[in-house]
Amino acid sequence: MNHTPSSQPTRPVGQKGKAISPAKYYIGTSWKMNKTVREAIDYAKSLVRQLDTITGLEQVQVFLVPPFTAIAAVKEHTLGRCLVGAQNMHWCDWGAFTGEISAPMLVDLGADLIELGHSERREYFNETDGRINQKVLNAVKHGLRALVCVGEKADDKQFGVSGETLGRQVRIAVNRLAKADIARVWIAYEPVWAIGAEGVPAEPDYVRDMVAHIRKVLRDALGRAGTQVPVLYGGSVSRDNAASILHHGGCDGLFIGRSAWEADGLVEIIRRCLAP
Repeated sequence: MNHTPSSQPTRPVGQKGKAISPAKYYIGTSWKMNKTVREAIDYAKSLVRQLDTITGLEQVQVFLVPPFTAIAAVKEHTLGRCLVGAQNMHWCDWGAFTGEISAPMLVDLGADLIELGHSERREYFNETDGRINQKVLNAVKHGLRALVCVGEKADDKQFGVSGETLGRQVRIAVNRLAKADIARVWIAYEPVWAIGAEGVPAEPDYVRDMVAHIRKVLRDALGRAGTQVPVLYGGSVSRDNAASILHHGGCDGLFIGRSAWEADGLVEIIRRCLAP
């Protein structure tokens, strides 16, 4: 499959329908279950200081996805320089769901986006494609961006059914999505075999094929508007491979793990991705 990234990337829509500046690339990180509030504030302050040293930063939409406990602090101390998200949410607005967090609560904290469907949520917390769809619909209802993670397992790749797995996950995730809400959805392609300390990053050509397939599924499911959904790559992204994956993998951005858990790492990856 061949794919050339669109020269007209989607214009994200804000929580109250207000558009933010268009971006050529979307680059961010999820901290998973890491960092205290104090550590999160230190990261945010360091990031803000260093962003001003990056040439061409206007081409990038930077985003951070901290733990729930640090969302408000990160939002405050990043001074509007990046989007701030949560790592999960419940599909209902309110109710007797002990230990859960709802979309209205996250909006109240100032969250801009929600990471949904990460493979760890699917594996350890038994989240199904159908449940993820419920969360996507609830997130966009409240004006949040839904960053939907999809990815095939090693067995899927081995037996040649990666496309079928990705197609199912994407089609169900965006099912019943209103046309007006399509601009609030991002897809993060994260092959399960590439995630984590033992993960192996996918080769750019493989990423290009899978991203092209995801784009086709989005167009089939959502029509022409589906082609404007940003598709990011995540899975063992590092300083050394980030630019190659971004520029040769046909994706619109990078969703980075441990390589960006220090502000210096995220800044260096952005810098390398923007290098001529």
